Amino acid sequence: MATFLYRLGRLAFRKRWYVTLVWVAVLGAVGFGAVKAPGASAEEFSMPGIESQKAFDLLEERFPGMTADGATARIVFVAPGGEKVTAAGNKKVIEETVADLADGSQVANAVDPFQARAVSRDGSTAYATVTYKVGANEISDAGRTHLENALHQAQDAGLTVEAGGDAVSEQGGAGGAAEVIGVAIAAVVLLVTFGSLAAAGLPLLTALVGVGISMATILALSDALGLSTTTGTLAMMLGLAVGIDYALFVVSRYREERARGRTPEEATALATGTAGSAVVFAGLTVVIALAGLSVVGIPMLTKMGLAAAGAVVVAVLIALTLVPAVLGFWPNAVLPRKARTSGRPAEGGDNGGTRWSRFVLRRPVPVLLLGVIGLGALAVPMTDLQLGMPGDEAKPTSTTERRAYDALAEGFGPGFNGPLTIVVDARGADDPKSAADTVAKDIGATEGIVSVSPARFNEAGDTAVFSAVPATAPTDEKTKNLVTVIRDERPGIESRTGATYEVTGTTALNIDIADKVQSALVPYLLVVVGLAVLLLLVVFRSLLVPVKAALGFLLSVLASLGVVVLVFQQGHGAELLGVEQTGPIMSLMPIFLVGIVFGLAMDYEVFLVSRMREAYVHGDRPDEAITSGFRHSARVVVAAALIMIAVFAGFIGESESMIKMIGFGLASAVLLDAFVVRMAIVPAVLALLGDRAWWLPKWLDRALPRVDVEGEALSRRPEAEPGPAAPAEPEAARV
Repeated sequence: MATFLYRLGRLAFRKRWYVTLVWVAVLGAVGFGAVKAPGASAEEFSMPGIESQKAFDLLEERFPGMTADGATARIVFVAPGGEKVTAAGNKKVIEETVADLADGSQVANAVDPFQARAVSRDGSTAYATVTYKVGANEISDAGRTHLENALHQAQDAGLTVEAGGDAVSEQGGAGGAAEVIGVAIAAVVLLVTFGSLAAAGLPLLTALVGVGISMATILALSDALGLSTTTGTLAMMLGLAVGIDYALFVVSRYREERARGRTPEEATALATGTAGSAVVFAGLTVVIALAGLSVVGIPMLTKMGLAAAGAVVVAVLIALTLVPAVLGFWPNAVLPRKARTSGRPAEGGDNGGTRWSRFVLRRPVPVLLLGVIGLGALAVPMTDLQLGMPGDEAKPTSTTERRAYDALAEGFGPGFNGPLTIVVDARGADDPKSAADTVAKDIGATEGIVSVSPARFNEAGDTAVFSAVPATAPTDEKTKNLVTVIRDERPGIESRTGATYEVTGTTALNIDIADKVQSALVPYLLVVVGLAVLLLLVVFRSLLVPVKAALGFLLSVLASLGVVVLVFQQGHGAELLGVEQTGPIMSLMPIFLVGIVFGLAMDYEVFLVSRMREAYVHGDRPDEAITSGFRHSARVVVAAALIMIAVFAGFIGESESMIKMIGFGLASAVLLDAFVVRMAIVPAVLALLGDRAWWLPKWLDRALPRVDVEGEALSRRPEAEPGPAAPAEPEAARV
């Protein structure tokens, strides 16, 4: 591996013009394809294998057109204090507003609340449902303006008017202020780390090229592969983060080799052969973690994982080819200023990494205990983890969606925002109508149900659908128990009526998603961690190092989940992040956290421990190898972690609670894994193990393939053939 990558790096250095032109051509080709390709559509969420999805599929089959993709808006009218919406003046304003809404060019219909009996018992609140002919992301600016103007007219008449529904919500996508903030902080970190504008700019430039190629490819293939507007979000976030990290690692090793007196070409080749090997295997662990998301069985998550894995592959290829090519154009510009002026840099001695490693080597037991106990304490709140899908109730009170949610909950009860949809399949019943009425009556009598709507039948008369409103809020644990009770009653009702039923709706769907994710988490962990341990076994040729890496990751991910629960579920410090409403943790959060953070954690493991393995193979004692690894890699790992944290933390500033949660969770996980696990627990464990850390049974050593990540073959290689000289740099680059 090291020899092949050495030759690849030397070839890229020598053929730098060709390599650069190839990447520019690839970027231009996929960019042209993205411009010409049809736009991505909003993906229809599906979750095969759960009851809510089965019920939804049954609705589509028996009620054609009922589950159309048109967007909806729920307009909530609240009368001024002490008045009722049924008062003549208020009623007239509401009716005129609904009629005005119905005149919209993209509106299919607007339901009058007085005809639909959508008025609260105390008469203070009413709501109207507006259905559109197009999806939420296809509503024109004129359509949104028409909706806003109609609401403002009702507000001017004295009513409180709020709006909810997907027609009102902003349709987010990849890109935005979060990425800009992340790139800006990454630039500062790189500048401080390298002390050179060129060295700081090169990883940013190549990472942006990689992200551009990845995102353009996703857009170009979105229509052909059925990718949604959200598919590229994860690819952009991870592609940017790992793209900077991988280039950073190669450039850092290049500077190190130049400090030893190597020529630019030889330093580039050696950096690609050694650091490039670590980049390849670090990238493989990330790809395994992301591709493993397909184990969960959620099509949308599978597409996001595979798209992000593709972005990581592009980042690896750019680090191995484009970065060496760019180094060929400006071989001295990335060096520190002293090295550029003196002409012959000296290899650095002790630094912060060596001092920290010696501190840990002197006190391995206290450092290990402090790290493990600290992470364990942070993980304790995870035992109270409640999964769900926060809705409008988790949005800031400054949004109309949140105010509409609160107004409906106050006027109609907390369960009104999450009604259960019951689909009755009465094909096996002697009297379908009677059977459906019996099902509705029995469910309506269930403790926790406050109301049941009249059943609606399909044209064949063999399938009915009705709504049941719980007494508790959609995210309340009592609502989850209620859904379980209703489903448990099914066998008895079916035996009496000959009809069966399924429970769906947003509330039931979120409950089913949470259950499915929880059941998929352990298999996912086994697959991803198992494959990564095997990969690290080949890389480090050690039994204990891969196991230690996996256990350290589990500690960091459990601790980060505990921190997320502490803030977003229990509310400790939530106000500091602008979280106005606590509640259940997003159902996909554990899977996202495990998949993404595992890959990034293994990045740091490979970057740091591969240098220790390299020193050990070349004759250093175990403690010397640890110090050598920290001397050369600690600063790079710290810089890489800070860049990751900056990219993820940028999302904490978003208004959406779920985006805040993802950004905070990922930033916390990287912080804990990089600075506690990799920088403290890993050296402490290796110090206690000594030579045993690198032990491998002889039979297994013979069976495993040799990939030579540490570059042992390069140390035995004869001096490099003379190649084309490095290009003369402009005077400004030498000064």
